[in-house]
Amino acid sequence: MNPHERLGLPQVEADLARLETLLAESVVYGDAYLDSVTTHLIYAGGKRLRPLLAVASATSGQREATREDLLGGVSLELMHLASLYHDDVMDEAEVRRNVDSVNARYGNLIAIVAGDYLMARSAGIAADLGTDVAGLMARTLARLTRGQVSEVRTAFSVERTEEDYFEAIGGKTAYLMSASCRVGAITAGLPSEQLEALTEYGRCFGMVYQLRDDILDVTATDNQLGKPAGQDLAEGIYNLPTLYALRDATVGDELRSLLGAALNDADRERARKLVVATDGVAQTILAAQHFLAEADAALSVVPEAALREGFSSLIRSLLEDLPVY
Repeated sequence: MNPHERLGLPQVEADLARLETLLAESVVYGDAYLDSVTTHLIYAGGKRLRPLLAVASATSGQREATREDLLGGVSLELMHLASLYHDDVMDEAEVRRNVDSVNARYGNLIAIVAGDYLMARSAGIAADLGTDVAGLMARTLARLTRGQVSEVRTAFSVERTEEDYFEAIGGKTAYLMSASCRVGAITAGLPSEQLEALTEYGRCFGMVYQLRDDILDVTATDNQLGKPAGQDLAEGIYNLPTLYALRDATVGDELRSLLGAALNDADRERARKLVVATDGVAQTILAAQHFLAEADAALSVVPEAALREGFSSLIRSLLEDLPVY
């Protein structure tokens, strides 16, 4: 997915190019070693979806983003990057964005401390943007942390519920996307009705984004994913397709007997095939379509047709290349 092509707002793409410079500058301290650690994933690239949502919400692609609009996006991207530094330590990941993960290159301790530094810079930028943004970013960090705790708490549990799942992805993924749209609305000074509508769109976008990721985890190939297919199964993170599959009358019991502990490669592949053999993927797509409908309802409040159409196209692109079961 090329988000700029789907968004169809050339000014936002130009603004995001300007944001790249601010993003790197925001974490450069002057210490060569620290700077190499804190900019490691920044220079590795990325879609910059969170800044994109922030800047598009602020400008609708109809004007050039102000410095405040861009800094709102920077604050969000730094919080996201900090979470990746910490996640890679927890997951013992070796690769991120096709480069060595920070923990693989510099060690776990440095990765944790650098993640903390990125979080501090995110908070500092938010504070400079005013109390509304600072309060929002503090709440976002709290939700992100709660989502992570929920995921860890239910790791390897075949009794994990849909409520547990949505609590985790709502905190880890959707709330940050929601905050991205809200920050843009705040820096632009939009009226409350539009602010709330964009906030809701961002939440729905984040939910669909994570549901797509979880579907691909069990349906895509290793090469498409850049990691082993079924990795969530191996790590005990039982996502929505798996939760549906565990209830399947035909294969649910066999799948349950495989799960509950770390899996070797053969068992991971067997578990993945069992999930795909059920209607778990189809039901997960239906869940994503529910959030798509909610996103459409939220966008109906947005007055700028170009932004409505761009955001609608962007969220729909998440579901277009998924397999049909």
